[in-house]
Amino acid sequence: MDFSGAFSWMNVRFLLEGLKVTVEVSLFSIIFSFLIGGLFGVVRFANIPYLSKILGILIDIIRNLPLLLIIFFTYFALPQIGIKMNIFWSAVAALTIFESAMLSEIFRAGLNAVPKGQMEAGLSTGLSYVKTMRIIVLPQAFKSMIPAIVSQLISLIKDTSLAVIISLPELTHQARIVYGQNTNYVLPVFIMMTFMYFVVCYALSLLSSYLEKRKYSY
Repeated sequence: MDFSGAFSWMNVRFLLEGLKVTVEVSLFSIIFSFLIGGLFGVVRFANIPYLSKILGILIDIIRNLPLLLIIFFTYFALPQIGIKMNIFWSAVAALTIFESAMLSEIFRAGLNAVPKGQMEAGLSTGLSYVKTMRIIVLPQAFKSMIPAIVSQLISLIKDTSLAVIISLPELTHQARIVYGQNTNYVLPVFIMMTFMYFVVCYALSLLSSYLEKRKYSY
């Protein structure tokens, strides 16, 4: 093991560049999957004839597919039908597809946990369905969803490492390049990589704890 060589500034900077890509992919995927997953969850909760059922079947299919297969699909299969994306956006698209399906179920479960009387009360005051959902139901549901959502987003960050299969220059990919130069770097690089993943994921865990405390303070 060569800790001094592995921890050289050049190697650390190289890994930090990979971490930057990991965070960027995660950030875009979180934003897109949160919006799409939230929309799908609301549509399924609303039980719209045909649409909710078709959407439910599609979501169940995606949830039961390996994420690696979806990554291959966005990078290798979509160009065959004219949808071409670079490595970065292929990874974002794959993670968004997979996490949207996961988050939609979290949203649906959270909405189902809100007493039905809340929706009925809102409608009885003259509010439209959309306004009742936005003002009354969703805020209550979101509070109960926070731990599950944050847990799923932490999984998303860790899942970015699977994009190494399409050579996305994220943290795991950069780490492989570093320890590929010298086998004595393997353990030190894994320690650095573990620390970097831990910092990012632990920060999200702290955010979840903070939001949980705020929830119970109301």
